[in-house]
Amino acid sequence: MLNFLTKIEKDALFTHLVFVFSCVLIILIPFGIEIGVKLFILVIIYNLLILIVSIWQDHKSWLNIWLFVFLISIFQIWPDWVLSAEVNVLVFPEDGLFKIGTVSGYMAGLWVIPLFLIVFIGQRLQERYSKRIGYLSVVLMSLLIFGLSEQLMWMLQSWYAQNVVLIGHIALYIIIPEIILGLSSYYFYDTLKERNYWYKLPAAFIVMVLYLGSAIFFYFLIERVLFP
Repeated sequence: MLNFLTKIEKDALFTHLVFVFSCVLIILIPFGIEIGVKLFILVIIYNLLILIVSIWQDHKSWLNIWLFVFLISIFQIWPDWVLSAEVNVLVFPEDGLFKIGTVSGYMAGLWVIPLFLIVFIGQRLQERYSKRIGYLSVVLMSLLIFGLSEQLMWMLQSWYAQNVVLIGHIALYIIIPEIILGLSSYYFYDTLKERNYWYKLPAAFIVMVLYLGSAIFFYFLIERVLFP
């Protein structure tokens, strides 16, 4: 049934099924711990799963992708902090976990999950078909993955948007910046994947700045110019 998948793709599918099972187990079963701690545990599980499988199965590309998107994820604390503390459009309620500024601690590693998927799948499709297909898939996956996250995460009483135009539970201003985040992460990884981390560290920082800048720009455009 899955013969069309390569070994690295089958391993990725299996790894993410294990993670989905972990999510269901930890979130739905009442362990008596708050949601921030549960999400922190899940973030640790995901990052460890990627690391363990990549080393165990010798998937060097996994490790390469993980290291890059982990750097981006750490830098992503800054946009979340700015949007929650200064612009007042993002809220991280008390959830039982420590805060980095106004941002829940699990966010330092949470961005790894969508960005790893986006970069990994984009790379596989680029290798199978073409660079154009790879980049198009990144745009569509960024819209889908980040959109679903924004739409569903409020149900877990984690973060939520306020004081902005919403489509359901998705803040309108953040849609394009999140596509830019996925595209820039993919572009820099695809360009620098054979380079050492002296190149990738500043690239991860640039990805964060692009996201932060575009988030502020589209917030101003939508909330102050188009829908004041």
